[in-house]
Amino acid sequence: MTEQDVLARIKALVDQEHELRAQAVKGELDPTAERRQLAELEVMLDQAWDLLRQRRARIDQGESPDSAQPSPPGQVEGYLQ
Repeated sequence: MTEQDVLARIKALVDQEHELRAQAVKGELDPTAERRQLAELEVMLDQAWDLLRQRRARIDQGESPDSAQPSPPGQVEGYLQ
């Protein structure tokens, strides 16, 4: 997976989030389903951003960015902002 692939994944997830919110505003989506789906999207976005940061850090250290691996949801959700 290249950096462009990761960025494309992030864009696709953000687009899904916007579509989900639009459906909720139109009343096309149950609020419980909206919250559940948004929570899932947020985890996937956190994982994608973390992977992108890992790749860039490896490049800065002179290492191969291809050795970066997605972090598990529990790890990325536990990061302090």
